[in-house]
Parts: sequence; C-alpha cells; structure tokens
Amino acid sequence: MTTKTNKGVGTLMDGLIDYAGLFPPSRLPMDKAVENYARATRSEHAGFVNRFICPVTKLMDLTEHGAMLMPGTFATSGYREMADDLPGWSVSAIIDADLDECLGVIDEFNEHHRHEEHGLAGVDALEMRVGSPGEIDAALDMLPDDISPSFEFPREAIIGGDPRGFVAALAGNDALAKIRCGGITPDLFPAPADVARFLIACHQADVPFKATAGLHHPVRSEQNLTYEDRPPRGVMHGFLNVFLGAALVRVAGIDEATLVKILDETDPKAFVLTDTDAGWRDLTINLLELARVRESFATGYGSCSIKEPLEDLRGLGLL
Repeated sequence: MTTKTNKGVGTLMDGLIDYAGLFPPSRLPMDKAVENYARATRSEHAGFVNRFICPVTKLMDLTEHGAMLMPGTFATSGYREMADDLPGWSVSAIIDADLDECLGVIDEFNEHHRHEEHGLAGVDALEMRVGSPGEIDAALDMLPDDISPSFEFPREAIIGGDPRGFVAALAGNDALAKIRCGGITPDLFPAPADVARFLIACHQADVPFKATAGLHHPVRSEQNLTYEDRPPRGVMHGFLNVFLGAALVRVAGIDEATLVKILDETDPKAFVLTDTDAGWRDLTINLLELARVRESFATGYGSCSIKEPLEDLRGLGLL
C-alpha cells in the first residue's frame, strides 16, 4: 500500500460511513452521538461520513439534542445566528415500530426540519428488518418515492443460508439489500463464504447493498468486539475486504471462490489503493470504475465509530 493519502482512498471512502453511535457496542446517549456526528461533519475527513442513523422512536430525541448542532439558522438565547452553510443532516431512520406509524413520524420530522430555525435535517433513507420476501413487497407498496429503503435479511438467510430469494424481491426496485457483518459476540459474524454469497447474489440481480456492524477496521483481523474491560474477541471483517471485493465482483467479474479469498485476506499490503487504481493483489480496477461502484452498488456501511476506521487508516499510512 502507498504510505500517503491518495485519490484511491478518497474515492473508496467518499460517503462510506453512516454513523451509528446510538447502537452497540458504543450505545452512546443521544447528546454524545450528535456531538460526535456534528464534529465529524466539520472535520478534515468530513467527506467520509454520510448519514446519521437513528431509530424512528428516537427522532424526537434527535430533534431535542441535535437541532442546535444542525446547519441552518438557530434561535438561541433571544438572538438568531447563521451557524454555517453546510447542507442539512441526512438521516437514515431505523424502523422500530409499526411501519405506517413510523412513516407518519418521519413526515413530521422532515416537515419540522425543513425550516432553518429548527435546524436543517431530513430522513432520506430508512432501514428495516424483514422475515420473508413477501414483507419486502408489502413495505415497498407503502414507502414514499423520496426515501431510499434498505432491507436487512434474517440471519438464517445469511449465515449458512441462501439470500437469493430476498435479493430477487428487491430486483427492479429502488431499494438496497442490507447485510449485518458482525455484532458483539463472535457467533454474530458471518463467514467470508456467507458474505461472498450475499455480494454475488446482489451483483447478479443488479441490487445495490449496504452493510452494517462489525466493520470498524480496514482489514480482516482479530479485535475486541465491545468496549468493556474484558471484552469478547473475534475475527472481524474489514471494510477494505468487503468494498474492494464487491468492486472487483462488479467490474472485473471475479468468481465466488476468488471473492472468498479477498474477504479472508488479513495482509494490509495485499490491498491496492493508489492515485490511479484500487483492488487486491494483481486484480485492480481504475478509480472511475470504483467511483461508479460506490455510487450505484456498494453504497456504504453503518459504524458506531468514526474514530476507529480513521485511526486504522492512519496506522496503515493511508491518511
């Protein structure tokens, strides 16, 4: 790998991370989570950060604790000031109650935060778990056109299972498949072969995807799984493995066996990120191709930490 920040890193990381600080293992209170997100969106690497992930049932808390940190014009202590000219916060809402009721709450949130004096923000994506392909069909009939949905498949369809029926339900719709790549115990991590099956299925059906959980680090490695004093440890997937692997599936047409090797790679030097190319070992694509994959196929991942991915990239000499 190159030892300086380069265009390859910027292309790969552009809007890659949705911030999920409210969720395990961080489990931050709302005030701390919004402070972290606000700081990240104003940082040197703000372009790496995309949406703030929030359960629908906590959107009112987001308004209460986040409004004064959102871009826009705020009423504070009897006077008004323009905070900055950044775009409003993009929010991905986790459906954690009845879908129809959640959509009503989302509408109220979006209407409230259309106005600068309330802080500019909007839910433009939602994420929900489904137990069957039929649930996807039912949800798609209810969702508004201006919100991008992601559907998380059940664990048994991913770990040792077959996700193709769920992926097929998304084909031809403006929706994403979502894969959970880990958790707070080792058994929650799908094997490289499981992730490979999912990525290949999405590619074959032309369905974009996002990932969540277990991707705090660039390269596959054994890590602490929580922030406890004596945390459980396990082998975590790397976001370079997953997203560069997905790009090579999409552009270079690598087969499933090769993708498993990429997902199982633990040597950081095996990955290529330069000013012109990106890939794994002797399999590379150009950065225009990578950008297209990131935009239309491998869209990003949710992480409860922004600090850890950046620190690891610095440790590899990439930032």
